[in-house]
Amino acid sequence: MSLESVRAWLAEHAPDLPLIEVAESTATVVAAAAALGVAPGRIAKTLAVRVNEVVFLLVARGDARLDNQKTKAAFGARPRMLDAEETFALTGHPVGGVCPFGLAHKLPIYLDVSLQTFDLVYPAGGSLNTSVEVAPERLFALVGNAWVDLCRLPE
Repeated sequence: MSLESVRAWLAEHAPDLPLIEVAESTATVVAAAAALGVAPGRIAKTLAVRVNEVVFLLVARGDARLDNQKTKAAFGARPRMLDAEETFALTGHPVGGVCPFGLAHKLPIYLDVSLQTFDLVYPAGGSLNTSVEVAPERLFALVGNAWVDLCRLPE
């Protein structure tokens, strides 16, 4: 169902964006980078986050880490990652395939400024072996509520 919802969403909102299906798993940043032949930073991971009673999706570059201090400064409290069941219930996508397209429920979607380093990024496509190729600015135009600075980059 999840892949189908992403296909339908893309067909309606962005039919020009390629949905890439591979034989290998793309369920982790490392696996997705290897399967797509790109650097891990270009994988646009989508995190389901709760801060107090606010639930949102955060799309960030694959090698960035959610920073508790930055999130607390921006939202007033520490972030908590949703578990796999709650993530699936809210997004309709399994963990490892969570993306900002074809969601089961409308959620705020924030894009971390870490994505702006790249001309193209690769969010998941709703399953454990699909990705979408998209420019960060286009991703924001399609799904973004705001650019945020919630992550720290590797040293």
